[in-house]
Amino acid sequence: MKRLSYPLVFAAPGLVVYACFVLAPILISFSYSLTNADLFHTDAGFVGIGNYLTLLGDSGFLRSLRVTTILTLIIVILPNVGGVAVAMLLDRSGWLYNALRSVFFVPVVLSSVVVSVVWMAMLQDEGLINQLFGTHIGWLSDPGLALYSIGFVISWQMLGFCSVVYLAGLQGVPASLLEAAQIDGAGPWRRFRQVIWPMLAPAMTLNTVMLLITGFKAYDHVQVLTAGGPGLGTTSTLALNVIQVGFNENRTGLSSALAIIMLVIIAVVSSLVLRVLKRREVDL
Repeated sequence: MKRLSYPLVFAAPGLVVYACFVLAPILISFSYSLTNADLFHTDAGFVGIGNYLTLLGDSGFLRSLRVTTILTLIIVILPNVGGVAVAMLLDRSGWLYNALRSVFFVPVVLSSVVVSVVWMAMLQDEGLINQLFGTHIGWLSDPGLALYSIGFVISWQMLGFCSVVYLAGLQGVPASLLEAAQIDGAGPWRRFRQVIWPMLAPAMTLNTVMLLITGFKAYDHVQVLTAGGPGLGTTSTLALNVIQVGFNENRTGLSSALAIIMLVIIAVVSSLVLRVLKRREVDL
């Protein structure tokens, strides 16, 4: 019994913090989701799963789910592909490459709001991007381009994180394996495909799960760049919808139900992707 008490003593502070700031808000949100509560009335009535049924038949929710799914796919693909390329370029020694690693990682530590404000200025109709290329493209004002522009901005900010993770994976590749492959006549592409890429499987698993969660909970960038527009919800994500329903429409119960659905989606999708990628690591 005494042996079991020591781990509990050390784990207790972390468990208390986790229970107070993670489990308790989830339970409170779930309880609100079963009522018709709002911000100005305390006498909320119990509606059961009524809010969930309302959301499943709501076109706004289904539209935000589709927008979030598209945005998440962009965020998962672009930084992963770009991260591998940047890591391969920076996998060298020297002060210049050390400096470039820091440069690529700077956007990761910046505030999402700061990044969004800077890119909003550059992506405006008369912004730097259009002036630089001599175009008149509505990167944020065109309903067909706005979502992809947001996906690019978030991917740009996450590129440094993915690059660092892949770079750590590259530095763990044994030089003897690369030398043996080169002696066997393997070219650069074949060495990458058969030696380097399988060794990067754990890095890809970490990056993919992190990007997946980032995409599904995207809010800051969307709010600053487009606020859900242009048009009717063309860039309105699930997270943005939670805030708008809860505060703009004053429907706390419905907003809580939407947040719980978003939590379940993130948990289920992340678990499935993690399981698939972990199995891929074993197969490789």
